[in-house]
Amino acid sequence: MTDSLLTVDQAAERLGTTTRFPRRLIAERRIAFVKVGSHVRIKESVLVAYIDGNTVQPVRRRRSRFGRAA
Repeated sequence: MTDSLLTVDQAAERLGTTTRFPRRLIAERRIAFVKVGSHVRIKESVLVAYIDGNTVQPVRRRRSRFGRAA
C-alpha cells in the first residue's frame, strides 16, 4: 500500500483550515514532512496520526444517585 503525499493546500483542506496552519506545523517541526526539491509534502498517514493524536475524548459526567438538593 502506497502512502500518498499531500501538498500543503491539500493538507489544509483535509484539516479544514487555511494553508497557514499546516505551514506553521511544518515550521515548528510539530509534524513530519517530506522535502522534494523546494516542494514540501505531507504523508497522508502522518496527517491522520496528527489528527488522532490531537483528538480529545469527551468527559463522561457521573450522575448523582440522589439528584439535586433543594
